[in-house]
Amino acid sequence: MSSEHLSGSGDLFLLSAPSGAGKTTLIHGIRERIADEGELVFSVSHTTRGPRAGEVDGRDYHFVDAAAFQQMIAGDAFLEWAEVHGNYYGTSRQAVIPFLAAGLDVIVDLDVQGAERLMHAFPTAHSIFVLPPGYADLVRRLGGRGLDDPEQVARRLAVSRWEIRRYESYQYVIVNDDLERASRALAAIVLEKRQRRARQQSRIDRVLADFERSGGADPGS
Repeated sequence: MSSEHLSGSGDLFLLSAPSGAGKTTLIHGIRERIADEGELVFSVSHTTRGPRAGEVDGRDYHFVDAAAFQQMIAGDAFLEWAEVHGNYYGTSRQAVIPFLAAGLDVIVDLDVQGAERLMHAFPTAHSIFVLPPGYADLVRRLGGRGLDDPEQVARRLAVSRWEIRRYESYQYVIVNDDLERASRALAAIVLEKRQRRARQQSRIDRVLADFERSGGADPGS
């Protein structure tokens, strides 16, 4: 996949973690936490797995069957897609590109395979890996969710051993040993990027123009 070129100024944030490490909770939490600082768009992925209790189609995922997913692949509708735990997941172009082009920030919840593809496609993206505090904690979280049978939990744990070794591919790492602290750390990453000079240039220009209109002379003149 070639690198994407966009005219907008939105930032892309890629968030990955082993299953059960809490990345989805973090994403929904940060969007509420920084709502007053401007919108952070959540890229809703497509998946062939069935919805879990409480999940809403179009809000948490776009739930589609395998035939529809394959049709989207054939139509080059995805920026990335992968098979994870026996199901297909994909990030559509429509869920990311228009928002970035409009200058909005976008956060994507995706697995390690997908994140590495988007790192290549978007070299300026900000990549964040969420680690659980330890193996026993991850076992407890996966078992406590009640979403998977023991065999599925075992598969997820086996994959997690590989996933956590990929942390070095990411720019930032957050250890989610405390949800509030981890949420603050994620918010700090997003808000710091918004304070870069390039992102603030239009506001800077307005301030400078206001000083120019004041007509005051420079101290050295």
